[in-house]
Amino acid sequence: MKRPRIGHLGVIVQDLQAAVVLMERLFELKPKTLKDLSDAGLKVAEFEFANITVEFLEYVGSGSNFARQVMGDRTGLNHLSITVEDLGAAVDRFSAKGLRVMAGFPRQGAHGRVAFFQPEDPLGFLLEICQPDKEEA
Repeated sequence: MKRPRIGHLGVIVQDLQAAVVLMERLFELKPKTLKDLSDAGLKVAEFEFANITVEFLEYVGSGSNFARQVMGDRTGLNHLSITVEDLGAAVDRFSAKGLRVMAGFPRQGAHGRVAFFQPEDPLGFLLEICQPDKEEA
């Protein structure tokens, strides 16, 4: 297996606009993307640093129940997303190694097709795998 590539770190924030303003003020960065994922009850801003993308997520509206079930209510570092070439094969590979895919996955996410796995206690954060959309690859 080749070395995995981290696609992004996911961070839950209380106020996405305030997080965007802070990133702009501290690092003079504009968001790479701003997305409204209303079906999941999320607003997303992605910032491209030299070595990694950081994804800030804010829960919005009544549609956020699904997102909260997956990612929880705690703010701060939430998940590590690993980029994969074939989501189905990666789900099968991780499942064979004992990980369990969360209900409702795979599905379309902010970057492409994604799957979250049931939390593993030693990590302290969620593991997501993502097959990027063609234009993101």
